[in-house]
Amino acid sequence: MSKLLSLSSAIQQFVKNGDTIYAAGFTHLIPFAAAHEIIRQGFRDLVLARATPDLIYDQMVAAGCARKVIFSYMGNPGVGSLHVIRAEIEAGRLEWEEYSHFGMISRLQAGASGLPFMPMNQTGTRDLENANPNYRRITDPYSGQEVVVVPALNPDVAIVHVQRADEHGNAQIWGIIGEQKEAAFAARHVILTAEEIVPEEVIRSDPNRTLIPGVIVDAVCHVPYACHPSYTQGYYDRDNEFYLAWDKISRNADEVKAYLDEWVYGVTDRAEYWEKLGPEVHARLKVESRLSDTVNYGRY
Repeated sequence: MSKLLSLSSAIQQFVKNGDTIYAAGFTHLIPFAAAHEIIRQGFRDLVLARATPDLIYDQMVAAGCARKVIFSYMGNPGVGSLHVIRAEIEAGRLEWEEYSHFGMISRLQAGASGLPFMPMNQTGTRDLENANPNYRRITDPYSGQEVVVVPALNPDVAIVHVQRADEHGNAQIWGIIGEQKEAAFAARHVILTAEEIVPEEVIRSDPNRTLIPGVIVDAVCHVPYACHPSYTQGYYDRDNEFYLAWDKISRNADEVKAYLDEWVYGVTDRAEYWEKLGPEVHARLKVESRLSDTVNYGRY
């Protein structure tokens, strides 16, 4: 059965006020289009979980969507602070919970595996243990040594962007792979956005590239250019100029509001957003083809 939906319909159907949302993707494949749709639909009291909040959560917090952020490392990558989130935390208006990268991924791995917690080797994050009571220590029953544990994370909704998927939700990713698989398997609902919707035989032709199986996917949304200002390997580049611009925009509440009014509330969907960016930006972010070699899977 086809799981194809418009992005607006998928968000409306599977996101609820108060949900824990995990927008996956590490530098690459960050699902900005879905975040903008959540903002447009006016969801509130969300818990936003992500290994690196990036600009996507700065914008959602600025729009009033969130009551809490759960994260590992927080910043505008290569630029500086996420000024909106930082200001809200410092003002006491935003709850927060911090982990190491490995701690965050271990939480998702526990959730994806159906386990209540995940053990980790002791690292240099003792300060995080002191600051975050969700870090615990237990005794390894085999060695008698202490191990650090973190609780499972099971988001209500995981949002994952992929290069291509079929209508059933079997999805393929290449380039930098982050925590997409773990987030999808840990979540109660999965919304996919995809650059391309392809026939099932295309997915079957290269099965090792299929990171997320359709059986765990609730909605498949065809949303080209969904990641700008992030990037999708092979489709468009990272918009480094925007990351620099956001550093200035996000320092001023009026400028943030003006940005949201123009680029989120002021457009109906990602297609209109991309068109509004204009041909100069399109040309700047264009990437040349660099095809991988073929793989012979043989006959069976």
